[in-house]
Amino acid sequence: MIRTLLLALVMASTVPAMAQDVARGQGALLRGLDKVSGRTTDMQLQIGEETRFGRLQVRLGECRYPAGNPSADAYAQLTISDLSQNVTLFSGWMIASSPALSALDDARYDVWVISCQS
Repeated sequence: MIRTLLLALVMASTVPAMAQDVARGQGALLRGLDKVSGRTTDMQLQIGEETRFGRLQVRLGECRYPAGNPSADAYAQLTISDLSQNVTLFSGWMIASSPALSALDDARYDVWVISCQS
């Protein structure tokens, strides 16, 4: 409930930025963290591509960013599945500037968006 409310508040506060011209990237740079080993892994994915990160399968559906500023905030549509349990752990939009707002909920792994690739 609180997480949904926070998401609504952040989305409402970012509406003017999102109402600006938005460009679609050809891919995205994601970063994964294995909380057990402490290792980070950068993952470059093209739209529609998927990769494996530990027991997770990460699929990029789309990546958007402000058209006038490609280095600004990135919004990536991701689907993250646990291959060992055959279950989807995350499906939705992650926002680079607010990774905790819409985050993967997993005991071992974190995945977040760094930027879109044009």
